[in-house]
Amino acid sequence: MSIEKNHTLKNLIVVGDKVLIKPHSEKNKTKGGLLLPPGYSEKEEIQTGFVVKSGPGFPIPYQVDDGDEPWKQSDEKVKYIPLQAMEGDLAIFLQKGAIEIIYNEEKYLIVPQHSILLIEREE
Repeated sequence: MSIEKNHTLKNLIVVGDKVLIKPHSEKNKTKGGLLLPPGYSEKEEIQTGFVVKSGPGFPIPYQVDDGDEPWKQSDEKVKYIPLQAMEGDLAIFLQKGAIEIIYNEEKYLIVPQHSILLIEREE
């Protein structure tokens, strides 16, 4: 399944080591045919969803070199260690670390990188 580009999401900026995930719609029936109540799958410990956006990563501490060249202007920006999760990946993650948000009447989850257990990526 591919993620459709939603022009309203381009204004969202995911911060740090967080990932914005669109939860995968689960079946509302068991294998035996029993109907499950709404929200049942949301109470599971492990969930799946598609990565919509990811943050820049883990910031690397900025080191100030104030000895050798005091006249040199420092124009370095913050550097990051990038995240493994990328747009379009199917992520399997721990629900416990996720924060649910509603944006433009759509449900999304903000998940920290350390809560993601596994990523499936189509090459």
